[in-house]
Amino acid sequence: MPTLDDILEQIGEFDFFQKRTLFFLCLLSATFVPIYVGIFFLGFTPEHHCRSPGMAELSQQCGWSLEEQLNHTVPEWGSHGASFSSRCRRYKVDWNTTGISCTDPLGSIVGNQSTVPLGPCQHGWVYDTPGTSIVTEYNLVCEDSWKLDFFQSCVNAGFFIGSMSIGYIADRFGRKLCLLITVLINAASGVLMAFAPSYSWTVVFRLIQGLVSKGSWLTGYVLIAEFVGSSYRRAVGIIYQLAFSVGLLVLTALAYVLRQWRWLQFTVTLPNFFFLLYYWCLPESPRWLIAQKQNDKAIEVIKHIAKGNKKKLPCSFQNLSSEDEDGEKLKPSFLDLVRTPQIRKHTFILMYSWFTSSVLYQGLIMHLGIASGNMYLDFLYSALVEFPAAFILMLTLDRIGRRYPWAAANVMAGGACLITALVPDTVYWLKMTAACLGRMGITMSYEIICVVNPELYPTFLRNLGVLVCSSMCDLGGIITPFLVYRLAELWHELPLVVFAVISLIDGGLVLLLPEMKGKPLPETIEDAENLHREERSQEKIIYLHVLTSEAAHK
Repeated sequence: MPTLDDILEQIGEFDFFQKRTLFFLCLLSATFVPIYVGIFFLGFTPEHHCRSPGMAELSQQCGWSLEEQLNHTVPEWGSHGASFSSRCRRYKVDWNTTGISCTDPLGSIVGNQSTVPLGPCQHGWVYDTPGTSIVTEYNLVCEDSWKLDFFQSCVNAGFFIGSMSIGYIADRFGRKLCLLITVLINAASGVLMAFAPSYSWTVVFRLIQGLVSKGSWLTGYVLIAEFVGSSYRRAVGIIYQLAFSVGLLVLTALAYVLRQWRWLQFTVTLPNFFFLLYYWCLPESPRWLIAQKQNDKAIEVIKHIAKGNKKKLPCSFQNLSSEDEDGEKLKPSFLDLVRTPQIRKHTFILMYSWFTSSVLYQGLIMHLGIASGNMYLDFLYSALVEFPAAFILMLTLDRIGRRYPWAAANVMAGGACLITALVPDTVYWLKMTAACLGRMGITMSYEIICVVNPELYPTFLRNLGVLVCSSMCDLGGIITPFLVYRLAELWHELPLVVFAVISLIDGGLVLLLPEMKGKPLPETIEDAENLHREERSQEKIIYLHVLTSEAAHK
């Protein structure tokens, strides 16, 4: 019986139908950005200090500039940034008192500025920003600053839980159904979050988005990977992730224009409702239908693809009947990910690689302190780094393969982290160059794992395998803030040393995976188990060919 890859060679491996489908799904990929990194804008924390009744009137009477007002009335306010006292404490004085001196206001009230008692903010805060965020609206600062960390942890926890359940749904009931359900829930919860009446409801709706959004994004990638021929999987995988990078640029522009977090949340969520039109635009995956013994439906999808590509399906390929047609449908199970030796090895290595990619991707952004200057420009620069990374992969993955560029990307990221940690601050140009190379290296690693992960699992287990392995990415996202900030208290560069170690280990582990360049996607567990055997057989054939050539020359 011909395989789907054989059929795609006749009706088009990457023709008009696949290109149109890729475009539709790339739109979906771009809209995942506000959920994955939207906290950067939705939850930014501007400079702030306690609100003091009567201060505005006193400042106006004395003709103080803003800097003079802060120096006179905010504890420990200095030119090197705001301290905890300046942000979270206030002088316990009554600024409505008459006869306050404009040159020494505190001295005229209590006599000695050094003896003025400090107290907590009782009347709210004044924020140095023209816009709003969930921080400024719900006052998530000082004693309540942990609530911002909790908000983001809920998103990653949602990713983690959703990876398990949605992966099962996609492999059990189909890619298309899973995609449509998650898109609907994501769109509805995102709009509700924009109108949430309180912090608690904001967290609830964001958690729901986390539960479905990552599963939707990865299901979209698996779907397009199953529509194209084996020689184009690398290209569509990189383009799909490149759409995510484009989404970073779009988010930056929207955040710059829409400074109110509710309007930004509503605007970036609204396009998700249009993805419900995919019910009419996208068919079910023919690979999944074949794996589920729904051959008649698979033939209909194949004919639809052929029609979209303006090709005619050969008569010899119009029957997918097989000896196993009456057998049981293959149902995905979590045990299938660890039951057989090769798939078990793939699962553990991929889980560690996802964890490493997430920790370094997010950790390097945090450590470099993107928000220290102009947050819009800093975020833009970090997004632009991803484009040369994608270009390098375009040139290498089909020529060299997956494993060696993957290992090299991890080694580059780890080595760059070590250089950044050990180079003194006086050699700033070298330190920043190394930091950029590290960011590029881990971006390449992130993109390669998205390409390789679906290639190592059989069709009926593919979506579950991708989402379970990538759940370690979410676990990494949960612990990364604590890893960065707690280790930095011991030594500022210690997080970079830890990043280097785990990245270099990953560079060695990925070499243990089979090379998938040019190979068809495995359809059964047996196919996945034989990937290593096929690779060794190819190596033996090459070795015998070399020996034969040498003997002939002699």
